[in-house]
Amino acid sequence: MSNKLVTMQQIRLIIHHLQRKKSGRRIAKELGLSRNTVKQYIDRITHSSFSLDVLKKMNDSELSSLVYPSLEKHTEDQRRADLSGRIAYFLSELKRTGVTRRLLWEEYKKDFSDGYAYPQFCVLLSREKKLTNVSMYFEYQSADMLLVDFAGDTMAYVDKQSGELIHCPVLVCVLPFSGYSYAVALPNASQPYLIKALNECLDFFGGAPANFKSDNMKQIVHKSCRYEPVFTELIQNWALHNGMTLLASRVRKPKDKAPVESEVKLVYQRIYAPLRDQLFFSLSELNAAMFEQLSAHHQRPFQKKDANRYIRFTEQEKPYLQALPTEQYVIKHGAESKVQKNYHIILGEDWHQYSVPFSLIGKKVQVVYDIDVVEIFHQHQRIAIHQRNFRKHGYSTIAEHMPKGHRSYAEQKGWDADYFLLQAEKMGKSTLIWECKLNCVNG
Repeated sequence: MSNKLVTMQQIRLIIHHLQRKKSGRRIAKELGLSRNTVKQYIDRITHSSFSLDVLKKMNDSELSSLVYPSLEKHTEDQRRADLSGRIAYFLSELKRTGVTRRLLWEEYKKDFSDGYAYPQFCVLLSREKKLTNVSMYFEYQSADMLLVDFAGDTMAYVDKQSGELIHCPVLVCVLPFSGYSYAVALPNASQPYLIKALNECLDFFGGAPANFKSDNMKQIVHKSCRYEPVFTELIQNWALHNGMTLLASRVRKPKDKAPVESEVKLVYQRIYAPLRDQLFFSLSELNAAMFEQLSAHHQRPFQKKDANRYIRFTEQEKPYLQALPTEQYVIKHGAESKVQKNYHIILGEDWHQYSVPFSLIGKKVQVVYDIDVVEIFHQHQRIAIHQRNFRKHGYSTIAEHMPKGHRSYAEQKGWDADYFLLQAEKMGKSTLIWECKLNCVNG
């Protein structure tokens, strides 16, 4: 081969044959060497500043310094050290659009002519990439963390009325210490349904861990940041209600929440796969089947470890979870409204009007409401509370909020037979009997 060194005896034979005016082809044939190898050594001999006679009289050490490429070629250690020093650059360049290993190798050979051939370059680059892309093991503490993520694939059920296949996102939650998990299909991935599912998740666990961690899903993180992500107000209120600290994984760093990524794969294997050929006709039916498979998953023994997820959770994690509040977190909406001249505010979502004390006419108030109750605040003090009424353009009025004249007029409008009988009863039995006689006569 052209890169293989020949012996000093063969070098001297090449010089001998050159003195006899033999061609390179003939010398290669007589010495049993390749023509390229013989050509390289002939070039080094003829380009030296010494004649063939002088070269022939040199000792081996002097002759080898002229014809052997030891000063030009690099050792294996030198080549490996040179490539290792370039690895970080190569890996960063491979992330850029259009950059290939072939391109990097061609640039590498131009800069380092004695470098590795392309196949060996790729092998060593892959080996170095594995060494620089190592994984760190995270040890989670009991009752410390809840990891949450949406599965990439959906589950589905058939709508009985339309026959339409309804696809549902699946929320997966896991306690990484025990591996105990919760999975549920949702009508959609909006905040109200997410909060409801998280409430049900904590009820399923029977307590709350110290921390809550998710990726940068828009329902939870308003503005992603590696160090100080900004969470949505809704999820902050939910976490505060349950005594949990919010955390977010770094963008494009799935290993920050590796346990839930692994749990999603297990959900595919142990829930999706067993149910793949079954038809469901409602969301509740689908979730019931999923819960059955989830229970079987928790009872399944660990591989290469004792017990199972259920035992590990009940014995080593559940006792240390925080107690849940007496009531679940309820999503409350906020709005600002101006008190109208009729001492009512309008809740724009329903176009229903709710009363406040008439002294606040013209003032701006804050309205906090949920599906059941409407609360009205002024300067952080609650001034009114009403049952939510969805009747459009209707009124919900409390008598104490009305001016005295309005209250009297409202009372007069209510003066009917029953009203007078009630007043007569307050005065005495005889008055009540007399009033009844009058009503009978007038009737």
